[in-house]
Amino acid sequence: MNRRSLGTTLLAAGIALAVMPAGALAQWKPSGPINLMIAFTAGGGADTQARLIAAELEKRKGWKIVPQNVTGKGGAVMAAKLVSQPNDGLTIGIAVTETFGYNILAAKKRQFSEKDFTYITTTAGSQMGLVAKADRGWKSIHDAVAAAKGGKTLRLGAMSAKLADIAYAIEQKLGIKFNVVMLRGGRAVVNAVTAGDVDVGWGAGIQNKAVKAGDLVNLLSGEKTRLMLSPDVPTLAELGIPFPAGANFLIVGPKGIPDAARKGYAAAIAEVLNDKSTKAAQFVQRAFGGPKLISGAALDKLIADGIANAKKLMEAAS
Repeated sequence: MNRRSLGTTLLAAGIALAVMPAGALAQWKPSGPINLMIAFTAGGGADTQARLIAAELEKRKGWKIVPQNVTGKGGAVMAAKLVSQPNDGLTIGIAVTETFGYNILAAKKRQFSEKDFTYITTTAGSQMGLVAKADRGWKSIHDAVAAAKGGKTLRLGAMSAKLADIAYAIEQKLGIKFNVVMLRGGRAVVNAVTAGDVDVGWGAGIQNKAVKAGDLVNLLSGEKTRLMLSPDVPTLAELGIPFPAGANFLIVGPKGIPDAARKGYAAAIAEVLNDKSTKAAQFVQRAFGGPKLISGAALDKLIADGIANAKKLMEAAS
């Protein structure tokens, strides 16, 4: 074969590779069991979706996945453990973007930075809403504000320091006063609202069942957009508060895991969540309005933007 023929053959082969589906080139496979660390308590939104995704991946891919709950400090306990694990792709975790944004900046002793991780993919948004009992008769945050301006200090349940800071931003903007009660997790907040222990509280999708049943009502969207179940209530931005309370559930690994593993996980999880017949996809649809899949450079930018916004929030609340 002469050089011209060889060059033509190599060019043709390159074009063929370029147009072939990614899965046809190489499909990443773990070399052993996968350890999946879950940053939040059993039965919550992160735990439930993580276990359903893991079960579907085992079924589809034959991967052995071992979930374990590593809870505490808004995901920081899990992140601190994850950062010390080998970066062979066999250990991953699920937390929320807030874990690698506000929580890192707020830590008194920083054991890691946002640069110590490989961000694989988001799975869903939080559908963060400020909720109250329906029998109060409040329809939106404006009704709660009217009650507060009548001389009532509202007890507000929050499950993170970031949400407490956003409550302060609401106070400053709307001229009201909250007594912030820190609780462990969205389920604890919703339970406290239901029991009347707090007047309002932040729910991250966990409130949806009670909202659908008519027991609770969303007063305010903490997301950048209006809530799926409550499109008539305003967002924080519409009130002039530039700090979104919402977060994204996030699959993450130690820094430097193989790029093939990063892409392999992202593609496999997207396959599961985009298939509406899977239990994982059905749960994510029911709890969070459907999958929200961000990976690669777009995900890295999301993390960087979260850090920048958290700095502004902390400055405003200081």
